[in-house]
Amino acid sequence: MDLLSYKITDSCVGCAICTTKCPVKAISGQRRHRHEIDASKCIKCGACTISCKFRAIVRG
Repeated sequence: MDLLSYKITDSCVGCAICTTKCPVKAISGQRRHRHEIDASKCIKCGACTISCKFRAIVRG
C-alpha cells in the first residue's frame, strides 16, 4: 500500500464536501453514503482531508 494514499473511513456521512474540493474529481459516492477515492486519479494534494469536518479521510 502506498503510504501517501488517502482513504475514506466509516466516519464518512456522505456530505459530499470532499467531492467538490477534489481538484481532479477522484472522489465519488452518493449523498448520505460513504464515498470512495479512486487511487488512480488521486494526486495526493490533501484538499479532501482539509475539507472533511468529520475527519473521515485519512492518509495511510
